[in-house]
Amino acid sequence: MKAYQLTATNGADALRLTDLADPKPAPGQVLVRVHATSLNYRDLMVAGGRYGPGVSLPLIPLSDGAGEIAAVGAGVTRWKVGDRVAGTFFQNWQTGPVRREAFSTALGGSINGMLAEYVALSADGIIAIPPHLNFTEAATLPCAALTAWHALVPAGKIAAGQTVLLLGTGGVSVFALQFAKMHGARAIITSSSDEKLARAKALGADAIINYRTTPDWETKVHDLTGKAGADHIVEVGGTDTFPRSLRAVAMGGTISVIGGVSGFTSAVSLRDILGKSALVRGIFVGSHDMFEAMNRALALHQLQPVIDRVFPFSEAPAAYRYQESGVHFGKVVITLT
Repeated sequence: MKAYQLTATNGADALRLTDLADPKPAPGQVLVRVHATSLNYRDLMVAGGRYGPGVSLPLIPLSDGAGEIAAVGAGVTRWKVGDRVAGTFFQNWQTGPVRREAFSTALGGSINGMLAEYVALSADGIIAIPPHLNFTEAATLPCAALTAWHALVPAGKIAAGQTVLLLGTGGVSVFALQFAKMHGARAIITSSSDEKLARAKALGADAIINYRTTPDWETKVHDLTGKAGADHIVEVGGTDTFPRSLRAVAMGGTISVIGGVSGFTSAVSLRDILGKSALVRGIFVGSHDMFEAMNRALALHQLQPVIDRVFPFSEAPAAYRYQESGVHFGKVVITLT
């Protein structure tokens, strides 16, 4: 089979298209013929050597992918050849809170990922994709969509009428916008691009803020909420944005720390956390049960993932560079078929 491997940590230039032996499903596994994969900011960190320990090279990258089962291993009874499935980010996080052992099964990081024609996955580490989605659309779900869902729904317990603040227009933020509107919440979104903000408005955003022209955007959030602040903040910015998010959150509100595009260190005021009774929670994707619940909601509401651009398998390095440029709105996908 054809597969891409990361052979170094110098970004997209480290990707090598290689010929590897077709994997065979071991007992308890299934073999998935991959039709599409998608990129996340985490994949750029892995490729650039910025993801931390636990990554061994060469590595087949990407956590997200969807395809059809091509074979099943001994003892597998739940799945059959031809089933349409996506891999789960953590192959062994089934339910409940995340445990440390889950991190050793993270696709495209601790273990080989989805940027290959075939992958062998645990029969417990796949999930049926919503019937209304094709493989290209379903490939966007395992990381960005589930992370946004986890932050707002099982963890955040979002309610109609609450206000959600979303930073930027990448995959997590755009999915969070869609989930906020699904639950009847008000959504405020930021970007440095008026064009992207117009697209977010068309997607349902109730208020938009250009953080280039309004650098004190946390003050604008207070103005837009009658000085109350945002009940939920999906914090993907990190170092440069977290202190402002803390000032923008409502009394008793929640900041879901998901990423660190600008870095992972921050000097914050504990007085602000205490004074606002704010909950600061780290969110790292989600469990198999959360994924199933999200997919039920996607099917019920016929929600369509927002895909910015699709690259063919032969242009995977270009897809990485496009993701890194930051010009995308929503998700970047690589198709294999």
